[in-house]
Amino acid sequence: MELMQKLLRERFPNRQAVITEITNLEAILNLPKPTEHFVSDLHGEFPAFDHVLRNGSGNIKQKIIENFGDQLTKDSIQDFATLVYYPEDMLLAERQKRTDDQLKQWYLDTFARLIELLKISSTKYTRSKVRKALDPNFAYITEELLYTDHREVDKRAYYNQIMQNLLKLNQANQFIIATCYSIQHLIVDHLHVIGDIFDRGPEPDKIMERLMSYHSVDIQWGNHDILWLGAVSGSALCLMNLLRISARYDNLGIIEDHYGINLRHLFFFADQHYQALPAFYPKTMSNQKQLTEMEKKMIAKVQAAVAVIQFKLEGQLKQRRPEWRLPQVGLLGQINWQDQTVKINGQDYKLSNQCFATVDQQNPFELTTEEKTVTNGLLNSFINSSKLRRQLDFMMQAGSMYKIANGNLLFHGCVPVDEKGKFLTLHSQSQSYTGQALFCFFEKQLRQAYAHPNQQNDPATDWTWYLWQGPLSPLFGKHAMTTFARYFVAESNTHVERKNPYFVLRREEWFCRQIMQEFGLDPQTGHVINGHTPVKRGKEPIMANKKMIVIDGGFSKAYQPTTGIGGYTLLSNSYGLQLVSHHPFTSKQDAIKNETDIISTIEVVNHEVERKKVADTDTGKQIKENIRQLHQLLKIYASKE
Repeated sequence: MELMQKLLRERFPNRQAVITEITNLEAILNLPKPTEHFVSDLHGEFPAFDHVLRNGSGNIKQKIIENFGDQLTKDSIQDFATLVYYPEDMLLAERQKRTDDQLKQWYLDTFARLIELLKISSTKYTRSKVRKALDPNFAYITEELLYTDHREVDKRAYYNQIMQNLLKLNQANQFIIATCYSIQHLIVDHLHVIGDIFDRGPEPDKIMERLMSYHSVDIQWGNHDILWLGAVSGSALCLMNLLRISARYDNLGIIEDHYGINLRHLFFFADQHYQALPAFYPKTMSNQKQLTEMEKKMIAKVQAAVAVIQFKLEGQLKQRRPEWRLPQVGLLGQINWQDQTVKINGQDYKLSNQCFATVDQQNPFELTTEEKTVTNGLLNSFINSSKLRRQLDFMMQAGSMYKIANGNLLFHGCVPVDEKGKFLTLHSQSQSYTGQALFCFFEKQLRQAYAHPNQQNDPATDWTWYLWQGPLSPLFGKHAMTTFARYFVAESNTHVERKNPYFVLRREEWFCRQIMQEFGLDPQTGHVINGHTPVKRGKEPIMANKKMIVIDGGFSKAYQPTTGIGGYTLLSNSYGLQLVSHHPFTSKQDAIKNETDIISTIEVVNHEVERKKVADTDTGKQIKENIRQLHQLLKIYASKE
């Protein structure tokens, strides 16, 4: 406290400075609550995610409709909205379809509308915060236009001359682009990403770069993110799972082309030792480049090679951690090689595929010399990839297992419970962890493993893998992962992955209230916001009397046939919560050419009777504490006068 008072005295050296700051902070408390934006399960689908960021989940278009609806036609509204989303592309289109005189008038009209929309978008913020959102090259001009009423006779000529000069000095395009991005910035104050940025889709690296340049963001880690964090933390088991999934969805190019990691030795090894079995053929989305038969076969060989290494490493881990009692792990050790059967849950099943050429029947979990070389080389490449490390450093810095934000609880997967809703207990080194403590335990383990990538097969690194598929992992939420059986056993009963009872109980209001109380939230006003499980066609994403909101609606194209939509997002503003469902995104080119949006419907989750202010937020709590300390400093100055 003494240190805090010393720092405050340095920043506010006299009584008047303190009074000015108190006045400023108390005024900020009365501003409307800024907009929060929630997204989840992006799975490498950069174009759709980028579009949702650009349009603020429909928030920009809604502002245009509310404020220009009586001035513009429906087509003109969409035209204006698309300009704000993609200014560079739309400017090019406008220049191509208009004469010089028409274009000049269009510029002047557009300047005026953009300034008006910028003014509307900035009403929740102080002037200093708005200034930070402006392009420095146009900050002075923009502020003059923003805070000048062009309807005042004395200022009208001044206002118009600024806009005319933008045209004369060939600054019109740059000004429009800068203003559009300022509007995008101000329309959403903060972004929450509730897990699973990686895997399945082709451009997770672009999503990460976008997040790293975003003005305010936090991340709650998802189970697919854990594989990448685990690989860079030194977990060969996370790495092999990552490679297998990348091969399965024909995304190995991400690793080579985007992160500069050479897979040549892996391809050579797979080609030498494996056949292209149908079970390992890649899944491809309709929008992906169609593979040749030769390409499919090569990817199938790679998938088989890394799968076998994965199963060997799983067996080693099960031997290292027998106390974890992992189901359906280490099944290479349960194979009867003479009968060609595998024992699962006490029953023998015939093997339907054969790709065990590198497996020593006497020591099934032992890696061959070549497998060790390939594995160690790839692990070293992942750990030392500068681009991947930079992105995952940001994910660790901005990320956590869960987050409490303005009275809402955010996490990716589940809170492990039994059928009656009692929190399940994980035991480790004579300690027990349930509920919130379980989340904190796993976060500590992940941070420990990530900080020491050269320590491999240690408990922290193994716990990181456990987050991927452990029965008590809050990011997994199933009793087992049946990957081995899905590849090698035909009987579907061996493929069953039972979900934790959480996913049934989360429809009950009492259960959601119990979870919020466990994490210290007010169950009367709070909500639990999840991702992880796609909301299938016909199912509701809002549950438990609006206490539970699930926003994994299908950004990933792999899920869209079952979800029927292109994803859910959530907006929280001063008026309440709004759930937004999206049509599947086709392409940026289609959005520009046909001026189509992907917004489908907006559903009000709750509507605040009294509009929320900054004072009602987490930021408001901190401001109130700052005000309290400033009043103490004010008393100190007063006592010395």
